[in-house]
Amino acid sequence: MIEINLVPDVKQELINAQRVRTNVVSLSIIVGIGAIGVVVMLAIWVFGVQTTRGYVHDKTIKVESENLLKVPDLSNTLTIQNQLNELLAMHNDKHVSSRIFDVLAAIQPPAPNKIAISNVTLDSATKKITFEAQAESAYTGLEVFKKTINATKFEFTKGEQRQSVPLASGMSHGDLSYGEDVTGVQVLRFTISFTYPDELFARTANNPTIVAPTRTNVTDSFLGVPNSLFSPKAADAQGGN
Repeated sequence: MIEINLVPDVKQELINAQRVRTNVVSLSIIVGIGAIGVVVMLAIWVFGVQTTRGYVHDKTIKVESENLLKVPDLSNTLTIQNQLNELLAMHNDKHVSSRIFDVLAAIQPPAPNKIAISNVTLDSATKKITFEAQAESAYTGLEVFKKTINATKFEFTKGEQRQSVPLASGMSHGDLSYGEDVTGVQVLRFTISFTYPDELFARTANNPTIVAPTRTNVTDSFLGVPNSLFSPKAADAQGGN
């Protein structure tokens, strides 16, 4: 079979070029339509969905803001700046409760009037310290213990000035009774309470020192308690009762 091509080569190239141009134009139209679709979708999202969501959120924020404004002292409870400003004050308001051990060591009278403390209660609400204790020397030990506490001072530095305040005020004692300790020795059991100064456990009281009376000061003449008042015979009589 014999085929004769009657279309010149130039015409054939023109047909191919037209075909390529048609394909390029068609593809460009399709890409353009796709781009227009994307732009339309973005416009709907930005101007439609986003606007609607923004309106809903703005309304929610407005309602919640109005509710928050009804809370009393809102600026003192929710403001971050206020909370940061309160941190230092809160830190300074914390009690240094460990100073109670320095107090216990300082107020212990010397022999033979040493006191055995069985329980200590620190009440920061009423600013009271309560001791449950016992003394082998009975009422003499109790009196020495009370006078030692009353004579003890709390010294501290505030700013650049050294200050001193009494350790105790408003002292009271109660629940007096005789008993036997673990070794079988007769002792006087008692409780003592007193009000401590604000500075005693304050963090702002720098270089704290518990200054107790010296051994030479804790004497009957200093305490105002004569020896004859607490003779062994009187102590036995008290124990018998």
